Amino acid sequence: MRARDLRLVPVAAAAWIAAVVTVFMPDTAAWFACGLWAAAVALVAVCVLRPGERTRWALAAVCVAIAAAAASHVAFAQPERAAAAQLAVDGGRALVVHATIVGKAERTAGGDIAVDARAHAIDIGAHRHVVDVPITIRVADDRPDVGAEVIAAGTATRSDLGRRAALLVRASRGLQIVRPPTGAAAVAAGLRHALAAETRGLPQPAAGLIPGLAVGDTGGVGPGLDVAMKASSLSHLTAVSGANCAIVVGLAFGAAALCGARRGIRVAVSLLALAGFVLLVTPEPSVVRAAAMATVAMLGVLLGRVGAGVSLLCAAVTASLVADPWLCSSLGFALSVAATGALLVLAAPLARGMAQLLPRAVALALAVPLAAQLACGPLLVLVNPTVPLYGVAANLLAAPAAPVATVLGLAACLATPIPVLASGLVTLTWVPAAWIAATAQTAATLPAAAVPWPEGMPGALALTAVGVAVLVLLVPHRPVRVARMARRISAATLAVTVGVCAGTAAMRTVAGPLTLPSRWAIAACDVGQGDALLVRSAGAVALIDTGPDPGLLRACLDRFGIRRLDLVVLTHYDHDHIGGLVAAADRAVRVLHGPPGGPADEAKLIVAASHGAEVLAAHAGMTGALGDATWTVLWPRAGDRVFRTGNTASVTMDVRGGGVPPAIFLGDLDATGQSALQASGALRPPYAVVKVAHHGSADQSADLYRTLAGAVAIISVGAHNDYGHPRAQTLAFLRADGYTIARTDQDGTVTVAADGGLVRLWRERAPPGVRAPG
Repeated sequence: MRARDLRLVPVAAAAWIAAVVTVFMPDTAAWFACGLWAAAVALVAVCVLRPGERTRWALAAVCVAIAAAAASHVAFAQPERAAAAQLAVDGGRALVVHATIVGKAERTAGGDIAVDARAHAIDIGAHRHVVDVPITIRVADDRPDVGAEVIAAGTATRSDLGRRAALLVRASRGLQIVRPPTGAAAVAAGLRHALAAETRGLPQPAAGLIPGLAVGDTGGVGPGLDVAMKASSLSHLTAVSGANCAIVVGLAFGAAALCGARRGIRVAVSLLALAGFVLLVTPEPSVVRAAAMATVAMLGVLLGRVGAGVSLLCAAVTASLVADPWLCSSLGFALSVAATGALLVLAAPLARGMAQLLPRAVALALAVPLAAQLACGPLLVLVNPTVPLYGVAANLLAAPAAPVATVLGLAACLATPIPVLASGLVTLTWVPAAWIAATAQTAATLPAAAVPWPEGMPGALALTAVGVAVLVLLVPHRPVRVARMARRISAATLAVTVGVCAGTAAMRTVAGPLTLPSRWAIAACDVGQGDALLVRSAGAVALIDTGPDPGLLRACLDRFGIRRLDLVVLTHYDHDHIGGLVAAADRAVRVLHGPPGGPADEAKLIVAASHGAEVLAAHAGMTGALGDATWTVLWPRAGDRVFRTGNTASVTMDVRGGGVPPAIFLGDLDATGQSALQASGALRPPYAVVKVAHHGSADQSADLYRTLAGAVAIISVGAHNDYGHPRAQTLAFLRADGYTIARTDQDGTVTVAADGGLVRLWRERAPPGVRAPG
């Protein structure tokens, strides 16, 4: 690759750096932009005064001008964003937001639905504040379509620096659709919904995968398949990626060519088809980004020059960051850039290197997913410290089916106005979708499907070192002597890195129990923003809630050496309490659950029973044995017409005896439910251990905790969560009542053991403590 083909790399880097600086320090954006514009003008003057050095200074001027443009975007947006951030939204104050939906609804790790919107007005009390800022709305189950005008009633918090949304709105009091989408947006929404409806009579889980493969609608993908797709590195198939866009463009280009159209017409037809596809799957930022990246990659191929593709990629990155500087902190954007760049730069050399050992067709097929995984892996381990061992193989197996499913699924979507034709096409689409689903599930169940990896930046750097070593080993180099030495060094680096990471994995799995206290009765798994608590007596183990992520729960269970769960309690159906269910279902003997709130909750109970566990509805008065301990359900009351479902009906457990200190687990019970529980007469204070309700939110009854007279308060909560948990007022009254507080966000995994008349508390990231049970 020639140096001139890389000349736009510093331009893209300048845009990215300027975006990072200004979105994370927005108050300085105006001054920063002015300084950059002044520097750009000065550089232009140098170009005029020194024509002999014009090329070098011109590139510098372009870099600074592009950086100034990105900074200016943030500077112009900041006054409106700052005004919205200064609204009185603290303390859970009720408000009403009037907005237009601009992004596709997606389920979050917390289990609710998040959707991007543009706020036009915010009502706080009797005052209406006119605004024009991006926001994110979170709701329980609603999935509004792009273009819909909505009213969200609930509370709001200010977003963290670096996020596009100025406010995070929780529509706890409902989301009202004032006006559905109109025009082309309404037609596209109707086609998407019709496709989802056509799949309902087909066998699962492949049926729910069809809309995801065709138009990126993952609403029908079940939790088990979702986990399997992620564990096998196939989740990108259900997101609208550059591959989907490339298929659409390629089909349109080929069809136009078959019709004998000139090159200009073929390009125009392809662009029109791409625009229609973007509209169909919703023109949200990630989709537009995928379309841009696909166009860049295709142009590079059509021009026959990798260097041209790199230049176009840099131009696309630059334009994207100037138009939307907040993309600089988006993992999805970084992954798109890394994957596209890897396909342009690494795929061909990898294919040439592997062709020395494998048939050329096989080498080329392997090179594409391998290049993408080498580039994206270091970014992914920052959010999920595991490496999918069979990701390349799974992608290779799924590769023939993915484009077929996409093409047939799109055809079925467009044919939904003709039910007979659509039904036939959907049935055909089910075949490749079933192949992809089976590939994902098989890869996810193989031994060591997800290899634990060091967390954070050390893990990212280690995986980068592995990637570089793989490239040096596989890609041919000259001269031969230097190549031989480089390969030896790379082989040694690869061996050392894999050895260290294998040791880390062993410490988390095989040797995991050795890193924990041998005597424990209660444990809080560090599963992020969610609940997953273990209780053990005489070898029998209970799990109360499963956390949001099956991978995190599975890692915790493996670390504690737990293969059988005698009792699983599902306090309620929020994702942060039940999202990891698939990791517990195959180990569960008996499952107790709270009252379901509808078909979606009942579907989760089917997952709970999928491996033969006995599934029972929990109600106050139920009791049973866990080893030598006794458990009792304190809440909810059977047939309660007031506290029917949700947080107010969270299953509350009392466990004691058999080496388990008296403990109460409050689930997500809110203040109203806590007061009713206190008045019920079911409590048996004092308690040694209290699992604080709802991750320490402000919705608590301080009187209840005073009545419980606990010694240790366990708060299961995620670090830097969007909810502000645990709230300061909750921590304050717990300390005032004499509780010793253990938090999983600060302390990591927490265990409690009875030690004579004392309670011994162990924190993974803090010194141990001993506290009398009160």
